[in-house]
Amino acid sequence: MANKLNYIDLFAGAGGLSEGFKRAGLNPIAHVEIDKAAAYTLKTRTAYYYLKENNLYDKYVEYLKGEINRKELYELIPTELLDSVIDLGISNENNEVIFDKINRSLGNKEVDLIIGGPPCQAYSLVGRARSENNMKSDSRNYLYVQYAAYLEKYKPKMFVFENVLGLRSAGKGVYLNNMERLFNKKGYSIHIYTVKAENFGVLQKRRRLIIIGWKQDFVPNLPNLDSYNLGLTAPISDLFSDLPFLRAGEGKDKYTNYTAETNDYLGKSYIRNGIDILTQHIARPHSEQDKEIYRVAVEKWNTNKERLNYNDLAENLKTHNNITSFTDRFKVVAEDLNTSHTVVAHISKDGHYYIHPDIKQNRSISVREAARLQSFPDDFYFEGVKEGANRTAAFKQIGNAVPPLMAKKIADLLKTQLKL
Repeated sequence: MANKLNYIDLFAGAGGLSEGFKRAGLNPIAHVEIDKAAAYTLKTRTAYYYLKENNLYDKYVEYLKGEINRKELYELIPTELLDSVIDLGISNENNEVIFDKINRSLGNKEVDLIIGGPPCQAYSLVGRARSENNMKSDSRNYLYVQYAAYLEKYKPKMFVFENVLGLRSAGKGVYLNNMERLFNKKGYSIHIYTVKAENFGVLQKRRRLIIIGWKQDFVPNLPNLDSYNLGLTAPISDLFSDLPFLRAGEGKDKYTNYTAETNDYLGKSYIRNGIDILTQHIARPHSEQDKEIYRVAVEKWNTNKERLNYNDLAENLKTHNNITSFTDRFKVVAEDLNTSHTVVAHISKDGHYYIHPDIKQNRSISVREAARLQSFPDDFYFEGVKEGANRTAAFKQIGNAVPPLMAKKIADLLKTQLKL
């Protein structure tokens, strides 16, 4: 792949950012991710691309149907490709090992781009609010130092660093200022964007910082990501319209069928991309009390377009003592809006903030519905450490991910600069 631009993905998660860059035609050299479940997801996606590019896509379909297991799938893939997923934490202790593994995958090629962003909990406003010391002692505050070490090692022409808006205010701006100084010291200038996922066609109100850095020996013509607008939108009802009816606790990991044809949005967003095999449409079980609260929340929205305030619930439905904060802890993913609220990793703990809009189904959204809100294609399978249905691990990976549709558009905009 000498004619392709090569990138390394650090703190890769499930690979949402990488999915966009790969789809834009760039070549991944390595993915580095400490979470074991996410690393398996990256390996499975690596398998998907290898099989698709080598006219063996039917083997991946067999996996999605449950006809072969994960071990059998991986046996079809060259070992060096699977080894390009490095499931180690980026740290002073591990970096030499990671460098060695990356170098084996890299061979005599050059790294054109580094992408990724450290875990965001230490910078997020919610994470700091829940911490006793405002997360000042959290080691994740300083993972940007490790990121800079990879810039120094591989000297890419550009890098893309994604993180939460709270990075601007974390440490009263000290972390971001120190980050910029360190990147400058390593020979890179940066520009900081605030992007809106819905402007890139994602049906979700998601605000993130995108830092684009470039070597100081050339001046790129940077895209204006702050004001970019793809012009692709649809109601949430279009996002869910072809998925089978589920009640709480129902669903199949592998596999089930769609109940309707695709639509314009599902096609243009790459979510429905040609196969008719639906996986991970699984809904978590709920208590009768929670289901009653969900009915109240959906009826309130459907009747008056009002959100449920926890304090307005009948006393017999209240179980939390905290009545002053997070009073919107039960929230409907409204099907008549063009965007949902932000999907975050807390969805792995409960689904109260992501109630399905159909009162007859009376549940929180499924794994596949959450993945669609993040713009993951339906053939993207989220793994757990153990093979099989891993609802919690999948929700966590989805909530932490960068929307692939947004990532793809950013990659498209940067490709011409990387080829200068």
